[in-house]
Amino acid sequence: MKEKKTEVIGNFKVHAKDTGSPAVQIALLTEKINYLSEHFQSHRKDFNSRRGLLMMIGKRRRLLAYLKKSDLPKYEETIKKLNLRK
Repeated sequence: MKEKKTEVIGNFKVHAKDTGSPAVQIALLTEKINYLSEHFQSHRKDFNSRRGLLMMIGKRRRLLAYLKKSDLPKYEETIKKLNLRK
């Protein structure tokens, strides 16, 4: 999991020590959301993790709205890299 996180940060970072820019946060949340979505295929009654998943989806949505408002080209690039729908 740590290697995957490092790879995601490497793909979306703006500068050498970037770990907290909105694009990086959105990419990390997307990876966690995808992982939990697979988890729920076999653990349908894991309601506590489902609540966490819904909170992550909300946070990602807010970060995407912020990025769209503040830096539209970076928003479009992030959406394209992550294959998210607009």
